Amino acid sequence: MIRLPGLIDSHVHVREPGQTHKEDWDTATQSALAGGVTMLLAMPNTKPPIFDASTLDLALGAAKEKARCDYAQFIGAGPDNAEVAASLADKTAGLKMYLDSTFGELRLDDMSLWMQHFANFPKDMPIVLHSESRTMGAGILFASIHDRPVHIAHISLKEEVLLIKAARERGIKVTCEVCPHHLFLSKDDIPVISHGHPGRGEVRPRLATKEDVEALWQNLDVIDCFATDHAPHTLAEKDSENPPPGFPGVETILPLLLTAVSEGRLTINHVLEKMVANPRRIFHLPEQPETWVEVDENAEYEIKASEMHSRCGWSPFEGWKVRGKVRRVVLRGKTAFEDGKILVEAGYGRNVRESEN
Repeated sequence: MIRLPGLIDSHVHVREPGQTHKEDWDTATQSALAGGVTMLLAMPNTKPPIFDASTLDLALGAAKEKARCDYAQFIGAGPDNAEVAASLADKTAGLKMYLDSTFGELRLDDMSLWMQHFANFPKDMPIVLHSESRTMGAGILFASIHDRPVHIAHISLKEEVLLIKAARERGIKVTCEVCPHHLFLSKDDIPVISHGHPGRGEVRPRLATKEDVEALWQNLDVIDCFATDHAPHTLAEKDSENPPPGFPGVETILPLLLTAVSEGRLTINHVLEKMVANPRRIFHLPEQPETWVEVDENAEYEIKASEMHSRCGWSPFEGWKVRGKVRRVVLRGKTAFEDGKILVEAGYGRNVRESEN
């Protein structure tokens, strides 16, 4: 048995408010604890999206009532909320900007809209960019112009990791994350994931080539964080004529990484650096006292969605043989998870942006 610090997943779609048939603060945080994650950062593209004081209160109210692990909530950048978002910054995990196609209140289809957010949002708070390929290059240019840090979500391509490496060598303040599905899957795996239903392979960014996957592994030193982009949808939705993109992942990231450790592809220090130390530094997150995860590093088992806590009921890693099982999670001195059972009540999780009273 090995003991690890509680892990941080800095990219989770909780789906509340608005889509609780897929997931909510209760099931997402149960799934997190079962995966050894004791703190998560929630994304703002809910229904309605989190983009002002009232929608932020809506999300944080649900989290306060239901969350079982600690958390913070991102606010989303929209075409006309730059001042409002900046005024709420200290209550949020940071600002999320969708530089590729999105809709409604978080639509940023004009670069002049980006400028307002870069100028207004406090420089000591994180800006996270959903950007792919060329929009990522544009986002890094904005970081350089405004001399402020940006964090690039879910990189997946060789060209992206090499551009981030080059930008950093020139002193541009850019960090990045990679998701387990972009490390462990390529587009060649879609037929296996799909089981005859192509929608199950839909994810954004899309699964890339084997060359892209290999480039991520070869440049692990450039990658600051492992984060899941946990994006649950039901199987009925994934198998529909218009399947939404996204994979669940918060409960499977640690066993996948520990399996890579057992195979010599990673070290435990990589896992701790990219799921504890770096997320804490980049997102200015507090320490979690008396918090740890006990893992049986030799336990071998198959990933089965039917045994998981997510409401979505499936996994792209179904049937994968992994090594390393979470046996116990202690959160702030209390056993939160043990031998498959969640032991803390809904509402035990803390908003890490609220000051201690």
